Amino acid sequence: MLHGISKLISPELLKILMEMGHSDEIVLADGNFPVMSHAQRVVRADGHGIPELLEAILPLFPLDQYVERPAALMQVVPGDTVQTPIWGQYQLIIEQHTPVREKPEEVERFAFYERAKKAYAIVATGEQALYANIILKKGVIK
Repeated sequence: MLHGISKLISPELLKILMEMGHSDEIVLADGNFPVMSHAQRVVRADGHGIPELLEAILPLFPLDQYVERPAALMQVVPGDTVQTPIWGQYQLIIEQHTPVREKPEEVERFAFYERAKKAYAIVATGEQALYANIILKKGVIK
């Protein structure tokens, strides 16, 4: 354990966050995401929700200030009636911990999967909300 680092951040996740460089991406994946078939590196965070992990990660992790939208969500499939109130939670958490005010980019489902395959790592969570996946693009520390 360390001062100032959430107990939700495992040693493995801390290592991954530190290894990542500018513009590398990390996916926080909900419980339905096909993590094992898409990830270069997998970090297990079973039992944890994405909002809690986002709260724990963002004080440590700068978002990329050189892109318009350093966060991305999986777009709801056209015709699907699922509501996504968790996206509002994400926006509030991002605004609380970063200077980013733009809403996250919405990426078509299969394009999101392709982008996830190129991500530095995918964090497998226990999040049960649908369309709760989020990609974060790492920035620089000045």
